[in-house]
Order: sequence, then structure tokens, then C-alpha cells
Amino acid sequence: MTTKHKTINCSGKIIDLSEPKVMGIVNVTPDSFYSGSRCQSENEVVERVKKHLSEGATFIDLGAYSTRPGCEDISAEEEINRLKPALDIITKEFPQALISIDTFRSQVAEFAISEYGVPIINDISGGMLDEKMSEIVGKYHAAYILMHMIGTPQNMQSNCNYNNLIEDITKFFAVQSEKFRKAGTNDIILDPGFGFSKTLDQNYELMNKMQDFEIFGLPILVGISRKSMIYKLLGGTPADSANGTTVLNTIALLKGADILRVHDVKPAVEAIKICEKTISKS
Repeated sequence: MTTKHKTINCSGKIIDLSEPKVMGIVNVTPDSFYSGSRCQSENEVVERVKKHLSEGATFIDLGAYSTRPGCEDISAEEEINRLKPALDIITKEFPQALISIDTFRSQVAEFAISEYGVPIINDISGGMLDEKMSEIVGKYHAAYILMHMIGTPQNMQSNCNYNNLIEDITKFFAVQSEKFRKAGTNDIILDPGFGFSKTLDQNYELMNKMQDFEIFGLPILVGISRKSMIYKLLGGTPADSANGTTVLNTIALLKGADILRVHDVKPAVEAIKICEKTISKS
């Protein structure tokens, strides 16, 4: 059996993943699918980051491009313009915060790494939407979250046809992770991409078989917070999906998740503590 890497290097700071960690979401977008995640002022950014960190988040995932299905496609320049004030205030107020930038553009990634020392790039396309992403991430030896998606945020829900869901995602991870390793990336985290290029049933099949990705020996991030796979099954809206999120996060932990990417940090931290207390360490 492949031994999983239990640490990641974030700009020289070694993060131990032997106990799962939480990544708190901060969106500086006007149109992210969950309105409760949107921060439109410096004060809102500060308060959101402070809350996430005080509740136990290890990472802050900062995004300036909404990736909800059918989202507006903005330019790299606009994305950077949205990120800059948030990065300015976060690095000033929380200098020890470990920031992940949610972007699929190498230009944006290089800006965040070179100007602010951001240690993690979170790429929804797994390097498929920008050929230079592997070069940039490798150049700076940033940690890289490699997510599975087919197509773009605008058309991904028209790309849900697979020969075999798990096998196809496994092949994607194998090819793309090797590409990034060859470019110099040492710390890769896999994200199966719940809600991206997957139907409702495919999302639940993916959750059921998530442990199959342990063969890579890499940390696994799960991001299902308030997504449509919850409220399309149970009814309601993203705002009604807190309980469903905790249920799925708990299942993900039992299936081997190492990082939970969430809008609500406290319940995720509590799920981790309960699972860690319950699961035998023998």
C-alpha cells in the first residue's frame, strides 16, 4: 500500500496533516454561489479571516474569480485588481496566515507568489486551462492543489460523460501530477472536484469511492461546502446546507480527506475532532 505524505511545505513552514486541517474560504467576488462567502470591503475581509483563524482554520483560501456554473469570465487583470487589496490587508493584519490563492491563471499565481509570498495555489483546472501554470508553480516551489475538472466553469456541467468516473479521474491525476513534478513542484494536494463536471449521482459515487485516490500517496482536499450536491438532494439553497455540509465532511474524513475547504470553519473543526477521537489509532 502506498504511504501517504503527511506533511506539506508552505514556504518553509511544514504543515503536519496526520490530523486533518481546515481551509477557510474568503471570496472577493460579487457573484460567488454562496452569498455568505462574499467580502466586498477590507473590513469584511479582515473580519472573515479573523473568524476563520480564531475558529481553527490552518489555511485561508482567497478567491477573486467565481467558479460557479455559468459564471462571468473576467480578465486576469480584473482578478488581480480584486485580489490586491485583500492580500494587502491580510498580509498586514495576519502576517502568519497561510494563504492559498484560488486561481487557474499562471499570471495571477505568479503575482500572488512573487509579490506576497503566497505559499499555495489552488487550481480548479489542474493545470488544464493555462499551460504555464506548472512552470510558475515549479519555479517558486509553491504547494499546489490539483483539482479535477473538464472544460471551463462556463461549460463544465456539459462535460459529465465518463467511461468510468473513478478511473478517468485517476488517469487525470496521474498525468497532471507527473507534469507538475517534472516542472519542480514537490508538494501536490489532490482535489477530486466535487460539483465540477459531475452530475448529482456522480458526486455521490465520487464520495463513496474517494479512498481509491489513496494510491497516489498524496494529501486529499475535499470541497463540498454548501454545494448543489447537498441542496439538490435535500431541497433548499446553499444557505440551508450547513448540516448537509457537516455530514458530507464527516464522510469525507472517514474516506481519507486531509483538508476540508469550507465556508464555516467551526463545524468542520468539530467534525475532525470527533472523527479523530472515534477512529482507532492502533
